[in-house]
Amino acid sequence: MQAYTVIIIGSGFGGQCAAIRLRERGLDDFVILERREFMGGTWAQNAYPGAAVDVQSPLYSIESEPYDWSQMFAGQAELQQYTNYVINKHGLREKTLTGCNVQKIAWNDDERCWEIDLDGRESLRAQFVINASGPLSTPVIPPFKGRDTFKGHSFHTNNWDQDYDYKGKRVAIIGSGASAAQVIPAIAPDVAHLDIFQRTPHWVMPRPDYVFKGWQRRLLQNRLVYRALREAIYWGLETRVIGFKYSSLMLELVAARKARAHIRKQIKDPVLAKKVTPDFTIGCKRVILSDTLYPAYCRSNVTLHDKTDGIAEINERGILTSNGEQVDLDLIVYSTGYDATDGVISYPVVGKGGTTLADVWADFPRAYLGTSAPGFPNLFIVTGPNTGIGHTSAIFIIEAQMNYIMRAIEEVRGRGKQLIEVKAASEDSYTRHIHQEMEKTVWHSGGCTSWYKSKSGKVIAMFPGFSFTFRRWTKNFREKDHDFA
Repeated sequence: MQAYTVIIIGSGFGGQCAAIRLRERGLDDFVILERREFMGGTWAQNAYPGAAVDVQSPLYSIESEPYDWSQMFAGQAELQQYTNYVINKHGLREKTLTGCNVQKIAWNDDERCWEIDLDGRESLRAQFVINASGPLSTPVIPPFKGRDTFKGHSFHTNNWDQDYDYKGKRVAIIGSGASAAQVIPAIAPDVAHLDIFQRTPHWVMPRPDYVFKGWQRRLLQNRLVYRALREAIYWGLETRVIGFKYSSLMLELVAARKARAHIRKQIKDPVLAKKVTPDFTIGCKRVILSDTLYPAYCRSNVTLHDKTDGIAEINERGILTSNGEQVDLDLIVYSTGYDATDGVISYPVVGKGGTTLADVWADFPRAYLGTSAPGFPNLFIVTGPNTGIGHTSAIFIIEAQMNYIMRAIEEVRGRGKQLIEVKAASEDSYTRHIHQEMEKTVWHSGGCTSWYKSKSGKVIAMFPGFSFTFRRWTKNFREKDHDFA
């Protein structure tokens, strides 16, 4: 059984950041496991029409890896180019096993290491495991009645069929969240008819995109200028936390008014305008940035179905609505999200004494700094419970987690020990504090049902505060919160 010091699971930005940080510290005895046949994570996998980032690219990037972005909000193709640039620059392809799906990981108490079982491959061992599989990697399709009887074509946005020609076809999109909001304007002009099945509307804000001019791109090649732009974007976005947590009045006066004005400006039909207007506080669910979604809704070949004429069942021909209308279809696109809370890690994890992470998380997923769990030594979870961020770059949080992960590994190796484990009392104190703070946020009390919440009703996806607070916590390693052996 081949053994490594570190095994990284996932080759997206989380896995890339982990590998780069390990190499910076002279630790090259690691391997990256990628279940797909290609590297890159989200922006290699999510290649649906219109896919793009909703955080400004100079900030939505690895801090040590600036890039020559063509526009403020990069599209999927450019993000994939950036991902490949990082992978190639740091020689990560030769450190990666693709087509390598993790079946289970289990802690070996006697050997004090993790054993990683793989589909169709020999098992591996590692002293440390960094799970960077990502929270948006396991797509979910609800069990609609009759779903398997449909004789047309269907797929999830996460697995867009690039060989299927949707032009001139009758298409339905189930869902109206962030992915659907990008797909809808991209395909609406080319399909015969587009039916959108919306469970609940999202608040939509204008998208302040900007294509950089040649001289601006040349100027941004200066690292100091690039960093100044990055800092300006960061602090501008960080002010949103004031509304999300501390000031509902700010949300109403600034964000909600702007969102309602966006509806009035782009939709003149009062019936349609009512359909797209949410009945919950802005920010409770993910806010969508788009200048093209509402105009797409207004097209003559587009029909928006709300809860009054939702899906009763799927049949051979298409969708039967709850008011008895048969919608015949060639293609059904499921834009129905991911198991991002209760399914943070998609494979079984067995810790000390045979305890499973699923059992520990039976009530709700929880972890110290969203990264470590008692009973699971030397295991680090990238983008774990309560590390999501609703106002800024997820990569910023990933890099903050790396501060803690790398320090933990260094502490073990520097002390001549074999393992580090967060104390149960320390994790419990941290988690209680997080959920006390969460009660002050719009995600907890904004009056919506969102994927931010687990089946327990607790908000699991989001961090309830400023991102610089989380970064400060991860830099301030608390030895007393951990056991070493």
